[in-house]
Formats: sequence, structure tokens, C-alpha cells
Amino acid sequence: MALLLTHATQLLTLRGNGNNLPRRGARMRELGIVTDGAVLVDEAKIVAVGASDEVAKHDLARRQRGRLEEIDCRGKVVLPGFVDSHTHPVFTAPRLVDFEKRIAGATYEEIAQAGGGIRASLLGVREASKQELVVHVLRALREMSAQGTTAVEAKSGYGLSFDAEIKSLEAIREASRQWKGTAVATLLGAHVVPPEYRDQPDEYVRVVCEEMIPAAARGKLADFVDVFCERGAFTPEQSQRILRNAMEHRLGLRAHVCQLTPTDLGPLLQLHPASLDHMDFVSDGDVSALAATDTIATLLPAANYFLGPGAFPPARKLIDAGVAVALATDYNPGTAPTPSMPFVLSVACTHMKMSPAEAITAATYNGACALRLQERKGSLEPGKDADIAIFEASDYRELAYWFGVNRCRQTILGGVPQLVVSQ
Repeated sequence: MALLLTHATQLLTLRGNGNNLPRRGARMRELGIVTDGAVLVDEAKIVAVGASDEVAKHDLARRQRGRLEEIDCRGKVVLPGFVDSHTHPVFTAPRLVDFEKRIAGATYEEIAQAGGGIRASLLGVREASKQELVVHVLRALREMSAQGTTAVEAKSGYGLSFDAEIKSLEAIREASRQWKGTAVATLLGAHVVPPEYRDQPDEYVRVVCEEMIPAAARGKLADFVDVFCERGAFTPEQSQRILRNAMEHRLGLRAHVCQLTPTDLGPLLQLHPASLDHMDFVSDGDVSALAATDTIATLLPAANYFLGPGAFPPARKLIDAGVAVALATDYNPGTAPTPSMPFVLSVACTHMKMSPAEAITAATYNGACALRLQERKGSLEPGKDADIAIFEASDYRELAYWFGVNRCRQTILGGVPQLVVSQ
């Protein structure tokens, strides 16, 4: 059945100029707002977008009159579903000991050195069955879509052995088949060096390069390979080796970088990664270099919020320099246990001084660019996937204004309306 969303108080189309390039600078503030807007959907694709009276005249709307499923969006803001381009949903339990240690003053690195951090999630993932992991991933995906997210990048990275990482990717694939949204899988075998390789980090890099990556590519289990390039994780040289190997297997590239310490981005940018994520300590020189590329800088302010008082990613410096910026939740058990993109919008505006319009672009269209999905997702335009979020609001700025409450009233995943969220 065809679907018609009509009479939206504000319809944010984020319509572009057809070049599918990342949005940067002033273009991040262009939301393509239509008042009293409508969206016509058929067979999971957007057919028409515009003012309600104009869309009602579309040939499909006239032919299907009486058989259209209509959603009245009066008093609502309608926009493209959020694209959460950085998440870690494959884990089994929250890291509550880490939480308490951090409250008591321990740093991220001190917690890791004491056996907490990423390695604390390792045993649970290794011992869990694939079906147990599927249940957890699927629950996370559904929690995300209840808050307006329709596409998610989902990483492995808490197994840190060949068997556990492949099991994690298989769990992502199985969960995504049971969810109407879009899940993009990323192999993050290079999250940290596991305990059994503590004294042989290069041997673990060999396992990632020669065993994990080929298996993930061969089984079509991953679209991307990620690496945590940071003190205490992987060196720039090790990171480049891993990403070059991913390139050889025709997988996309992304990296956690500059989260805790500065890193020279030049060698990584030469590999043309889709996204470089965190970017808290990026240098001025690297900001200029990044602005000259189509690599997305994906900022993860929920992690900064959860880790406690401290600096946030330099969003204003990046945007004002012309870097294409995306926002994502970093959903994970240690540093960002939130599925809420609206919360991320709020933190981005209040702590990173992004405008609400910039934050929405970063969480939709530029998030799609970070996953190389912008031809299908991230804006409401004819021919694109019908991934739509409906919020109880009369002005788009309310999406970042309200926090601690879910004002998403409905999501459309691939043209399929999901249950209305109770008020």
C-alpha cells in the first residue's frame, strides 16, 4: 500500500543539488523546509515531496485515493530518519564498575590499565552464543528507531579473537534481517590488543589482517573496517597496515582517531577513509587538510558527556574551516550508553555550539555520507529510501531543545510505518 504523510507543520527535506557531495559550511544550515508539507511513498521509495496541496495532485495520489494509508502530521516536524554512523551494539552487559571508577576520579586510561574498559566486555562476548548477541543487537536497533534513527552503522570489536569477531558480525547480520531499518556492518577487530597478545601486538595485527579481514570480506559480513588509532590501542603504523589490508579486500575504511591524544592525519587521509571519528584533538593543520577531502569528521559528543568534565570535539573550528561534519551516538557499554540521536543533537548544540540546523544535517545527510549511503538516504527526495522520522514539535529547533524525553512519535523504515510512540 502506498503511504501519504500530509500537513506537516515543518517538513525538513534537506534536498540537495544532485551532486551527492557532503554538506559543509553554510550548506549545513540549509534544511529545505516546507510548511504544510507532504511526502508520498510507494514500494519503499519516496515518490513526491512538497506542499500538501501539490502532492495531493500527484498522479499516484489520485489513482490510489481511498487506498492510501495516510498519516496526519499536523503539529509535527517531519525529517529524514537519523543516520547513526558510529555504534558498538555487540556487547552483553553494562560496564558499571568502570562507571563507578570514573565517578571516583579514574581516567579512561587508568580504567583500561586496571582491566576495565574495552577488555572488560571481552569475556561476555566470547562466551555468549550468537543468538544471545542477536537479541542484544536487535534490542539496540529497535531502541534507536524509537528515537528517530532509521540507519545504523554497527561495529564488532568486543570479541577480539577470530571466532568472536566473526560471531559478532554474524549477529549484526542476523539482527539486521529482523529489523526494517538499514544496518551497515563494520569489522573493528582492531579495537584494542587483547590480553593474550599483550606482549605480541604485531602478531595480533597479523591476525586482523590475514585472518579476520579476509574472512569478513569473503563472507560479505562487513562493509567497512575500523581501527582505534590511539595511545594504548594501535599505533599509526599498525593502523595504516590494517586499513591498507582492508583496501586490498575492497572494504571501506574508517578510524577512531584523535580521541585522547593528537595524531598526524596525513597518512590516514591518503587512504581516503569514509570517516574519521572522535577528532577531539585534531590539529589546525589537519583541519585544513581534512577540509580539502570528502572524508567525514564524525563527532561523538555523548562520549565526552559521559566521560565527565572536559573538552568536546571542536565542531565550530571544523565547520567554519569547511570540514564536512557528522554526528553519531557512539552507542557502547563503556563511554556512550545511549541510543538517542536527539540527545546527541542537544549536546552538540549546547556544548559544541553547533546550530540546530547544522546538527540535523550532521545527523542525517552527512551521516549518510559517512556510510557512503547518500544516494539513498539522508534527505527526503524522490527516488530515495522512505526512511522518515516524525517528531512532536512545531519547530525543528525543538529537536535539540528538549532532552531527557523522547518526542519522536513515529518512524517510517523502508516505507513501513512503525508503531506510534505513546505520549
